[in-house]
Amino acid sequence: MVADDAVVKTDQTTDNTVLEDEIAAQKVELEKDVPAQERIHHQTAEDIAALQDEEVDDGEYHPVDVFAWANNLYQHKNQLKIDLFLINKNSVVYRTQLDKEIEKQLHPLFIDEILNTVLTGAEEGMVVRDFEDGEGEEKVLQRTQWENVDKLAEVMHWINTQEKEMEIFLEEEHDLKRIKGIVARCTHPVFKDPFYVIKALPTAQMLKGDGVWMVQKTKFMPFVDTAALRVPADNQMLLIKDDLFVFSQPKLDRLFGYNAKKNSVAAKKVAEIEEQFKLSFAEGMDMQSLVKGNKAAINKLQKVEIGEITQDQLMDHADELGVQLMQDEAGAIIIENTKDLSKFVNLLNDDYMESQLTGIRYEIRGKRPLPPPKDDAAAEIAL
Repeated sequence: MVADDAVVKTDQTTDNTVLEDEIAAQKVELEKDVPAQERIHHQTAEDIAALQDEEVDDGEYHPVDVFAWANNLYQHKNQLKIDLFLINKNSVVYRTQLDKEIEKQLHPLFIDEILNTVLTGAEEGMVVRDFEDGEGEEKVLQRTQWENVDKLAEVMHWINTQEKEMEIFLEEEHDLKRIKGIVARCTHPVFKDPFYVIKALPTAQMLKGDGVWMVQKTKFMPFVDTAALRVPADNQMLLIKDDLFVFSQPKLDRLFGYNAKKNSVAAKKVAEIEEQFKLSFAEGMDMQSLVKGNKAAINKLQKVEIGEITQDQLMDHADELGVQLMQDEAGAIIIENTKDLSKFVNLLNDDYMESQLTGIRYEIRGKRPLPPPKDDAAAEIAL
């Protein structure tokens, strides 16, 4: 009798195992048809807090895993608190007051599309690449540390340390047409740190003054004592901890005057220059710090070729042209300010010339090599 019971139990166990396998297989098949956003692993607040506690806080830079971030955020996105700040053309930041009807639009405008892009990208093989590693490509999300972007760092300093001192934006005092960007600060009790969604605001989409009409039912009417703006829906910039994820390099350049590729090239050129030339700077300064944020120097360094001229040749050429560059007792070229830096970079790029006709010395703004004379070219072809 015992043996028969054992056989029955064994058969039932086998049937249950088969049934569990079939259910698991059906679940896998069903999940294939579910959008990526709905297949996210749901984590409790305790899970996320535990992950945050495990994060390394050693003062060193640690890149953000934007895909894990989006995965963690997805189930809490509708409970985010969003505060908006406006940036004007002088990088002054203003607080804003929002009507409750506008608050309903914040998630679609600032959160939903970014999460969709990142989560869908994770499914499709998107990778994150530092700007220093090359051009943006399809399925590549580019990243830099936000402190590299001087004007953004200035804005973040306002938001992080001087929010109480900020003025609330008033159209009659601050002029909507002078506003160039908007920052959405997003917070949630579950997450230790806020994150920020940043967008450039095109002036063409700001409406005020004569020639701007609105429609009320069947009648066109002028805007009276009012102005309007349209917040673009496209993904532009996302700031999480130390990282700035850039979906649109032109918008980054337009809003903060930062071309990541040019800055990366300039930084590499500076490193090469510092290896080849002996330079002397004021205390606490170096060439990288002088170049940072200096758009003219950054653009000029794109064309500089290092290695074709020695330090002695450079100084001799400066003397011939009357360009004043000093050297210290050790023979290092003294660069005290941006004017000295400009002279030095111009000399490196051979951007000075003296007219043989008038003897006047010029700084060349653009150089275009002349083609050889037609007779010489014909002679070369004949040879």
